[in-house]
Amino acid sequence: MLLPVMIHSISFSRSHQLPRSRWRPGITLGLLLTLMTSGWAGELRIERVFGPEVKTGPYKHPARIEALANGDLYVVYYGGEGEYALDTGVFGSRLKSGSRKWSKPVRIAHDPFRSLGNGVVWQAPDGLVWLFYVVRYGETWSSSRVQAKVSTDNAATWSDAFPLVSEEGMMVCNRPIVLQGGDYLLPLYQERGNDTEKIAADSAGLFLRYDVQHRTWQPTGRIRSTTGNIQPVAVEIQKDRLVAYARRGGDYEPTTNGWAIRAESHDGGWTWSAGENSSFKNPNAALDFIKLASGKLLLVFNDNMNERTPLTVALSADGDQSWPWRRNVAEGPYDYAYPAAVQTRDGKIHLIFTSHERTVINHAVLDEDWIQHGGRVKSWLSK
Repeated sequence: MLLPVMIHSISFSRSHQLPRSRWRPGITLGLLLTLMTSGWAGELRIERVFGPEVKTGPYKHPARIEALANGDLYVVYYGGEGEYALDTGVFGSRLKSGSRKWSKPVRIAHDPFRSLGNGVVWQAPDGLVWLFYVVRYGETWSSSRVQAKVSTDNAATWSDAFPLVSEEGMMVCNRPIVLQGGDYLLPLYQERGNDTEKIAADSAGLFLRYDVQHRTWQPTGRIRSTTGNIQPVAVEIQKDRLVAYARRGGDYEPTTNGWAIRAESHDGGWTWSAGENSSFKNPNAALDFIKLASGKLLLVFNDNMNERTPLTVALSADGDQSWPWRRNVAEGPYDYAYPAAVQTRDGKIHLIFTSHERTVINHAVLDEDWIQHGGRVKSWLSK
């Protein structure tokens, strides 16, 4: 049985659309979700969190989410008039435990002289909340560096900013992981080429490894691939053996050879194999990859070589050897992009992603049963 879907339409000026290679003219804005119901226990819920009505500028992208130790959910995004606007900032919003309403976004990072970019929020095992974000020094992302702030009160207040990586072209996009030995591994990437419509072949993913005893960050080796790669995200399959997936490099022209990049490390992330094409399609777009409490692996990606739709979740129960379960969270004529996933203590998977030409932030809640068996959609909230 098909459930009704609420359609939401918004008008945009041309300046807020994707570059022409990613824009499909003549399509009325809306969301198409085909929802099958049965007696299974799985469930998907989706809500529209923020759109152009929030006065942080029309651009809201990408969004990142963290489940804090006090039970709150915290989202960050960078906002402004557009991707390359000068007066941008990183904004934070909170969904308090037990509440259904996200707080008004507050600017938590800003530079009066430079544009900011991707923000990442993450709470370490010691309770310290980290905010990593990009500062762009020139006209393109190839001029960027990475700065950070920390919070000791669950993201209520933040420290002064401090430099994390000063090498040109360095950026962040995804949350760190905690290795079995206790150290942290923060995904980074170095974007090359100084081209707004192409990621150069020498762009590469890498990581910063944090020594918890000495409180120092050190860079690892890079993931090299034929067409370049950026925005890696890694999972430790077993002690010191890691698998990473990354966004492919190249341009946004139509292709039949667009695949996510996969690499392995066997020394705790210090060195990486050459990046190879995986079996997952990739339209030059970000993805996320996490290990769930059950031990299964979750990959969130756009199952398309050329468009950022559909947004798909996949499960592996055998450590990345096979991926038998796949299900679309969102599909239709829009861009559903830059997913970030976190699992809360109740086992629910919270997924944040942007849509509508990077002006709308969406929050999905799902579980493993829904990915494996399907189920009902409890609500689609549209404003």
